[in-house]
Amino acid sequence: MRIPKFSSISDYIKGLVNIRHDCDAEATIQNISQNIEFKGVNVWILVFAIFLASIGLNVNSTAVIIGAMLVSPLMGPIIGCGLAVGISDIKLLKKSLKNLLIMAVISLLVSTIYFVLTPLSDAQSELLARTRPTIFDVMIATFGGFAGIVASSRKKEMTTVVSGVAIATALMPPLCTAGYGLGTGQHNYFWGAFYLFFINSFFIALATFIIIKYLKFPEKNYVDEKRRKNVRRTIAFFSLIVVAPSIFIAFNVIKETAFNSYSRKYISDIEQSEMFPDVQIIKNSIDYKTKKIELAFVGKTLTEEQTQFLHKHLIDCSLDHVTLTIKQAGSTTLDLNKQSQLIQDLLDKKDLELIKSDSTISALQNQITELQVNSQTNMAKFAKELKALQPNIEKFTLGESQQFDLQNDSTKKSPILTLYWEKSSTNSQKEELESWIRIRLENNDLVIENK
Repeated sequence: MRIPKFSSISDYIKGLVNIRHDCDAEATIQNISQNIEFKGVNVWILVFAIFLASIGLNVNSTAVIIGAMLVSPLMGPIIGCGLAVGISDIKLLKKSLKNLLIMAVISLLVSTIYFVLTPLSDAQSELLARTRPTIFDVMIATFGGFAGIVASSRKKEMTTVVSGVAIATALMPPLCTAGYGLGTGQHNYFWGAFYLFFINSFFIALATFIIIKYLKFPEKNYVDEKRRKNVRRTIAFFSLIVVAPSIFIAFNVIKETAFNSYSRKYISDIEQSEMFPDVQIIKNSIDYKTKKIELAFVGKTLTEEQTQFLHKHLIDCSLDHVTLTIKQAGSTTLDLNKQSQLIQDLLDKKDLELIKSDSTISALQNQITELQVNSQTNMAKFAKELKALQPNIEKFTLGESQQFDLQNDSTKKSPILTLYWEKSSTNSQKEELESWIRIRLENNDLVIENK
């Protein structure tokens, strides 16, 4: 067996990951420069996209939000910033930043007006997801920016990749969420969402800059080496400024997720434990900020052993720094009244469930009755048609037969129709009627007996 040389493997890998062979620098610069333009049609498209995204966030519709991201022209100036820095084109950079700023202001203005006027003011899950930027948003924006500029720099532009980048990096929803924060007076939403938009924009531009340098796009001749170094230092400085808070936020989000997960496991363990046969947790509260868990029990008063187990099990669930608050029924009149109210609340919930069940059963019974009436009506109509076709039939019965297949060890249920004829009836009459019945009832499995 011939072992391939290391140089051959190295050449193969280089050819496999090479992105320079079908790159068109001149056409890429021209296309990106055109996409930076913000006037006429692009203004209206941006306004329509903002309305779409705001409505999608308002009614919690993912499909509408995706549609808004696809038609939004926000990506153009952001990629333009990365390109301008990469080729050291100061004029292009100023134009890109100016148009991006105008787009952001218009987006905030339109979304704020929408959320001031809309009657739906509650924050939905799609909206809340854009208020806490994390390190993962940095990663999404960076890799999305890489994919976008690599696809845009091909001789044959890969439009599906560009569309995917527009969806993944989600530039439009954070701006609309910021508008929601302004429109409803919730400034924490505004700052969180606008910071997410800034992160996405910055790292898309940074990824564009890196790929532009790697592909060795031609630079403007009037810029000297000192200017290029200053640009790189500025980008590195601002990257650290943007990344540092994102890492801090991501770390807190991970800690909060772990805390909530451990707390839910702790409560589940208590509910399933054999140590608490005569009590039940009727309410629980988990607070990450204050590191507190509150449990409300109903039933017999907890013993000292049970209380010690509750506190000890916190350590077993990695919740040793958590404060546990236990609420239970005691011997005082007040406590008994509280317990009575809690039991009454449980009974009320059960009553509501029973009412819903009764309503469902009643609806199903009505449907069954309707089907039975329709079935009887159809059979009465069938009987009249049968009598008109063959007056020699005295009566008929319709039932169900069960066939046993002994060879295949299976059973099959089939409807069976028994016809009672007068003695003067012929075999040809019976055969013709059987064919008509199968067509009329649309059932080839029907078993017909003649008597």
